[in-house]
Amino acid sequence: MSNMACSLIEHKRINTTLAKAKVLRKFVEPILTKSKTDSTHSRRLVFSELKSKDAVSELFRDVAPKIANREGGYTRIIKLGNRLGDAAEMCMIELVDFNELLLNDTKTKTRRSRRGGKKGAGDGQKVAAAETKTAEEVKETPQAATAAPEAEKAEAADDETKNESAEETKDDSDKKEV
Repeated sequence: MSNMACSLIEHKRINTTLAKAKVLRKFVEPILTKSKTDSTHSRRLVFSELKSKDAVSELFRDVAPKIANREGGYTRIIKLGNRLGDAAEMCMIELVDFNELLLNDTKTKTRRSRRGGKKGAGDGQKVAAAETKTAEEVKETPQAATAAPEAEKAEAADDETKNESAEETKDDSDKKEV
C-alpha cells in the first residue's frame, strides 16, 4: 500500500483494480489529513507509513497547500471497465484538486433551470439570426480559407447550369414563335 500511495502522490493519478483503489483510499486519506499540518511530528508520522523521502517532500510541498481548506474526500475513483485478461474491474484513482480539466469545466459551467419554460415569439428569430454567419465571418475562419476555393468552384458550376437552362428556355421560346 505504501508503494501505491507514493505513486499516487507523485503522479497524482494511477490506474489499478477497483478493490485495490478502495483499500488505497482508506490508507492514503488519513496520510493526506496529517500532511495539512506541516510540523516535524506530522512529517515523521507520514514518513513512517510511506517510507519514501521524495513522496513525503512532494506531499508537504505541493499537495498539502492545495488540500489545506478541504475537509475530506481528497481522492476520486473513476471506473474504467473490465481488464481484458482476467475481467477485473479497472479504475483510476486520482487526487481531486489536481485534475485540471475537471477544474476548468466546473468554472465555465452555467446554471440551468430544470423548468421547460416557453420561449417568446422573437426568441426563435434571434437564435436563427445568431446561428447564420455572414460571408465576412466565414472568410475570416481558417477552415474557410481552404474551403473557399471549393465553394467558388461550386458556385461557378451552379452559375453555368443556370446559364445553360436559361439558354434552353430561350431556344424553346424561339421555336414557339416560329
